[in-house]
Amino acid sequence: MLIVHVFVHVKSDQVEAFQQATLENAHNSIQEPGIARFDIIQQHDDLTRFLLAEVYRTPDDPARHKETAHYQKWRDTVADMMAEPRTSIKYTNVFPDEQGWD
Repeated sequence: MLIVHVFVHVKSDQVEAFQQATLENAHNSIQEPGIARFDIIQQHDDLTRFLLAEVYRTPDDPARHKETAHYQKWRDTVADMMAEPRTSIKYTNVFPDEQGWD
């Protein structure tokens, strides 16, 4: 398992459009066999900040995800909505075990 947290800061006038584009991407992403979870989390005290919590089954699955048409559409759609470049941190799963993500 590979867990990636993507931190996104969106321009204040783009929050709704970003959320819609990201929901579409997430709905398609969870159909990929290599993705166990794809969560969109919005910061409570700053609605322009989002966390995408992506759980991949193997270390190769993020690259496969980035080859999909829905990811590429999302990437291109939200590029100008960012207040700053997005960042990410990769994690290794500790608990629950891999079956707990199904």
